Amino acid sequence: MKAKPWITGMLAVTVCAGCMHRQASAPALTAKAAGTAIVVVSGDKQLGSPGSQLAQPLVLQVNDDQGNAVPGAKVELTGPRGVVLDPAQVLTDDSGQATIKIALGGIAGRYELTAFSQDGHGKNFTLPVAEYAAGYQQEVGYEVNEKYCSRCHDSESTVEQVSNYDNLAVKPHSFANGDIYNKLTEADLTNIIEHGGPAMNRSALMPPYEWTLKKAEIQAMIAYIRLVSDPPYVAPGVVYAKR
Repeated sequence: MKAKPWITGMLAVTVCAGCMHRQASAPALTAKAAGTAIVVVSGDKQLGSPGSQLAQPLVLQVNDDQGNAVPGAKVELTGPRGVVLDPAQVLTDDSGQATIKIALGGIAGRYELTAFSQDGHGKNFTLPVAEYAAGYQQEVGYEVNEKYCSRCHDSESTVEQVSNYDNLAVKPHSFANGDIYNKLTEADLTNIIEHGGPAMNRSALMPPYEWTLKKAEIQAMIAYIRLVSDPPYVAPGVVYAKR
């Protein structure tokens, strides 16, 4: 689920998982039950502004071996420095779900969090969760996406916009599909957006936007694609230090 952000930040960097920390909070809770898996119900992969609370809370569910929800299981969430989790640990409710509010750190980029719980033998099981803080350029790209792209590239309809995805003979890829988009260079993506799919031997259903979008908007759209890519996009030649 994604929420429309209002962005003032200008700096865009990758927020590394190596900066993960446990947030100081209330005394540790004691689990009343145990499951074997955590799944996301809603609230992951939201887009927000740096330093702001995401519009929707993250809702997680703990299941047992049969896929049944487990009430009373302890769930903890960790995230990069600067992220505020409310609460950082919680017991699942009667429906087996845990609800956590998330405020992003002050730097634009991808925020990788980890949810974990313990099974009946005290062994941890985890679930990675991603949220995004968009800088100014990425926010412009988001707006371009909402206006021109998402009606075809997003297979889910919303109240504001009905998806055209099912009507297309060749299905567009979600911009979160890093297995596809991470292989494309900046020049490749610019070519496709400006001149349409045939410019890169792809579907003619992708129209050209060179007369619709400004150069800056095209670059912003590419920045947005890089932000939401899963797996995360790593620029060629860039090496990230491990802590």
